[in-house]
Amino acid sequence: MPGMSTYTAPADLAPTRDALAEHLTGLRGKSLLIGLDVDGTLVDHDGRMSAPMQEALRAAAAEHTVVIATGRSLGATLPVVEAAGITRGYAVCSNGAVTVQMDPEADGGHRIIDTRVFRPGHALRTLRDVAPDAHYAVEMADGAFRATQGFQDASFGVEAIDSDLDDLLDLEAVRVVVHVPDLSPQEFSKVIADSGVHGVEYSIGWTAWLDMAAPGISKVAPSRRSARRSASSRRRRSQSAMASTTSRCSAGPGWVLRWGRRRRA
Repeated sequence: MPGMSTYTAPADLAPTRDALAEHLTGLRGKSLLIGLDVDGTLVDHDGRMSAPMQEALRAAAAEHTVVIATGRSLGATLPVVEAAGITRGYAVCSNGAVTVQMDPEADGGHRIIDTRVFRPGHALRTLRDVAPDAHYAVEMADGAFRATQGFQDASFGVEAIDSDLDDLLDLEAVRVVVHVPDLSPQEFSKVIADSGVHGVEYSIGWTAWLDMAAPGISKVAPSRRSARRSASSRRRRSQSAMASTTSRCSAGPGWVLRWGRRRRA
């Protein structure tokens, strides 16, 4: 009928499942590193994890090294890790800006082993001039958020501390969030383009929501570093305390903006 969407049934998955089962059989007995996304993979779009998924994750984590790689903040990632019962492994948070190692002997069951921070002052001043009514939030390396008055979101994983925008300019950030609730994504896209910001990587979501991170940040590099750490740890047959490293960079020319889908609260 006009105006109604149609549903197309997926192709027969049996051949794919058979091929996957054959491949996994060849890996039996080997120690693997398993990298997994969160939203739409481990949890549904309402943030719920099914019982079978939880059981499979716990079984995998008991035998292999699991790396959770997500755009979620640390505070929004840890509940997923806890729900899965993962007590050892790694989590790459904030699109790669924060990496944590899960360790039941650490305070809170985890330790932050890598952060990639930047100074967002230049970026925030630029965006304030073109989007004065926007909401701004700065995620810091310890998972805390500071945000302009009244800006709270479930994706932060914690309650943001109300702050004046001027107070956000000098903070070190792992991520900056910009949201303009009264604009469509298309209108917001034009605002960002008119601001003179270049080198933008973005995908249009259902709200005018912008994530900003330090240059070169992605989930790939931290996942590879986690793989190397895991392999090294297995060779030494001991758990070593990882030194926390912080890379600082200036949010000037070459800063990276990620414009993506906002997870439904």
